[in-house]
Amino acid sequence: MISVDEALSRCFALVSALGTETVPLRAATGRVMPQPAIARLTQPPFPASAMDGYAVQGDPAAGDRFTLIGEAGAGHAFADRIGPGQAVRIFTGAPVPEGATRVVIQEDVVAEGRTITIRPNADKGTHIRPAGQDFREGDTLSPRRLRANDVALLASMNIPDVTVTRRPVVAIIPTGDELVMPGETPRVDQIIASNSYALAAMVEAEGAEARLLPIARDTEEELFTVLSMAEGADLVVTIGGASVGDHDLVGRVAESMGMERAFYKIAMRPGKPLMAGRLRGIPMLGLPGNPVSSIVCGHLFLLPMVRALLGLGEHPPATRRAVLSQDLAANGPRTHYMRARLSHGPALPLITPFDRQDSALLTILTEADALLIHAKDGPALPAGTEVDYLPI
Repeated sequence: MISVDEALSRCFALVSALGTETVPLRAATGRVMPQPAIARLTQPPFPASAMDGYAVQGDPAAGDRFTLIGEAGAGHAFADRIGPGQAVRIFTGAPVPEGATRVVIQEDVVAEGRTITIRPNADKGTHIRPAGQDFREGDTLSPRRLRANDVALLASMNIPDVTVTRRPVVAIIPTGDELVMPGETPRVDQIIASNSYALAAMVEAEGAEARLLPIARDTEEELFTVLSMAEGADLVVTIGGASVGDHDLVGRVAESMGMERAFYKIAMRPGKPLMAGRLRGIPMLGLPGNPVSSIVCGHLFLLPMVRALLGLGEHPPATRRAVLSQDLAANGPRTHYMRARLSHGPALPLITPFDRQDSALLTILTEADALLIHAKDGPALPAGTEVDYLPI
């Protein structure tokens, strides 16, 4: 068995960033922009008023009087120059007239007809946003996964279309005679296929396209047929059938189809019978069949592979720190990813592992918001010890 870190390194060796496509800005949220975006204009393109008030020249004092000569609103510039003793009524976002050096906010002015008078203790701020205060033509937005805020900036940069990484297509194949689809009536010796739905939701939330293929029954012929249906995917994920039992056929059939195996079995729990390789040029990840094992391995290996395909780099899931709320027994020869619950602590969060850690218990997984990482051969840890965890 190899370590989790070594297994993830070998998974990364199977994948590389995909090509790009151009999409309308409206469709860019959540997509990965692999190259910098370049601003096509300056924002603001002119000195703009930051407040509603009056544009004047100079540094007026209390009691100074100005004659109104016009008005400037957002989208409606005052075309003439402003001179000494003159004022232009101005609104937020409007271009500051030529010659004006300050906007006096309207609360600091007494207006009578066409004359304004500066009140005592008026605000001394200029209230003018200089041209290019936000960004200038040629400035860039660095590569990233685009959030709503980023899309707003791209729109301001006058960028109507964005080059993004193509969505990875992930083919997901549940295997086993014991499985039926949700909505069907299982026999007494069957269960509902659940893992594939969780994994599809996970990769779609990460920005991939999930292709959920039919359940592959426990015959070499059917498994061959369903694996062949994954052609054209960017990543093939099988669920179950990767262990060592007589009916665990995934590795055998995949190798008969030319799979180059990268590894099999890792020193972790849940998830020991994990397999990875390349099938007909396509990266392949063979997940365990137990629901929790499959989903935990999805967080540890599948999602990092998807992120690498998206061009986000080869990074393990980011761990955080918490404080044990109770004593933790010594661990055995495999790193244990324990389902746990977080609660508020005085500094770091408190973390409490569930008593039941059986890899078939989805109910426990739905109540968990963290995977407490207990290192291989780790000693017993008393309450109050800082530990690493993965948020889920």
